[in-house]
Amino acid sequence: MAAAAGDGGGEGVSEERGAPGDGSTSGAESLDRLYPAVGAARPPRKRTTSQCKSEPPLLRTSKRTIYTAGRPPWYNEHGTQSKEAFVIGLGGGSASGKTTVARMIIEALDVPWVVLLSMDSFYKVLTKQQQEQAASNDFNFDHPDAFDFDLIISTLKKLKQGKSVTIPIYDFTTHSRKKEWKTLYGANVIIFEGIMAFADKELLELLDMKIFVDTDSDIRLVRRLRRDIGERGRDIEGVIKQYNKFVKPAFDQYIQPTMRLADIVVPRGSGNTVAIDLIVQHVHSQLEERELSVRAALASAHQCHPLPRTLSVLKSTPQVRGMHTIIRDKETSRDEFIFYSKRLMRLLIEHALSLLPFRSCTVQTPQGEDYEGRSYSGKQITGVSILRAGETMEPALRAVCKDVRIGTILIQTNSNTGEPELHYLRLPKDISEDHVILMDCTVSTGAAAMMAVRVLLDHDVPEDKIFLLSLLMAEMGVHSVAYAFPQVKIITTAVDKKVNNLFRIIPGIGEYPPVAGSGTCLGW
Repeated sequence: MAAAAGDGGGEGVSEERGAPGDGSTSGAESLDRLYPAVGAARPPRKRTTSQCKSEPPLLRTSKRTIYTAGRPPWYNEHGTQSKEAFVIGLGGGSASGKTTVARMIIEALDVPWVVLLSMDSFYKVLTKQQQEQAASNDFNFDHPDAFDFDLIISTLKKLKQGKSVTIPIYDFTTHSRKKEWKTLYGANVIIFEGIMAFADKELLELLDMKIFVDTDSDIRLVRRLRRDIGERGRDIEGVIKQYNKFVKPAFDQYIQPTMRLADIVVPRGSGNTVAIDLIVQHVHSQLEERELSVRAALASAHQCHPLPRTLSVLKSTPQVRGMHTIIRDKETSRDEFIFYSKRLMRLLIEHALSLLPFRSCTVQTPQGEDYEGRSYSGKQITGVSILRAGETMEPALRAVCKDVRIGTILIQTNSNTGEPELHYLRLPKDISEDHVILMDCTVSTGAAAMMAVRVLLDHDVPEDKIFLLSLLMAEMGVHSVAYAFPQVKIITTAVDKKVNNLFRIIPGIGEYPPVAGSGTCLGW
């Protein structure tokens, strides 16, 4: 997924603020979506990634380029980051073609989850006097002091570590930051471009590759005139005044000398396809060295260990055992499977909520008497579904938790590697302050659950505030999650001992004929 920050681009992942699902379906309807109607032909399965080099897996809009391929694991079986994002620094004079070169590299790379970060987003907030100078083209935006290097460095460090970041949006018409900030997350490759990309020593240390785009000064002036007049509402006299007074002297004093720091100099900018091809080859070789397999490691780890203390299994009463018998029976009708699955989900959610922190409180009854009770001691509760099966648990959560916010994470298997891949997420604003109920239908190896937990941690959700809920888990999945994230609470209605060579839980949940395999309900 590629996104541009500071030049009208979008988030590094389709992450929206606020709870989706205002028109939520009932539990039966939610489960129904996982099953085709009886006798209906199953639609052909669509590939989620493209293997065609001439047609990279991307969507283009007027404001951003979005890769539709998934993000492979960026952490190991311990749950810790095992590979940092590869950071490319693109320097050069104003209007030298840095952004165009960056977009050409992105398309030629043909890899998912590339973030384009513009230095233009990080201009400092101007004082009233500086605002007046900027309005009369007397403020020097081409000096190192005009940029917030502390914010740039902290942002790049977090992105490189796989964390979620917020980016200021700069308005070039008013010379000010907008109130709303942009969210970026999930970078395998970061392309950082700006005129002062090589002007700070600490910033240089974060760049894995440094590229200087060298373009003739006359061409840069023409491009700047076209851009500032057409896109930023400036007049020709003001643009030329600013160029002669600030832009050209700054290039000679601060920018051109940094060319010697570059690993690669690209003459003629976007017209130099040979240089761009060499850059792409080098980045590909670096990414191949960082590839890893998480699922295979999970399948061979944590065998014969006792179940962790963080696991809480719903008490196996005759009623619970009876419902499990029904949903595990391959002869169970579709309607019965849905009905009893919904009942188990409701019991599971109720059990999970009882494990939240509560504090003592006193209330007065209508009869004027005091009652010593309990109240939830957290800020709020957010539910996050691992799509698609996890969304079947949303109605049960909504039914017992008033005004709960809901987020979604889409994780799918790569058919070639067998690894989980992150395709999409939509999380509510300020989720880091909440207790998060993470929901999936079943957990087999734990690979998808681990990826979802890692996403929440990258969004600063404390590990001990994450509750992983699943109707059915395999011991392997329980051990995998608990070993990687020992503070995550794992809650289920039952734990089965085995996983077969297709990574399905044995004995597992019964399947409704004629839906062979029950698709999304089998989980990881």
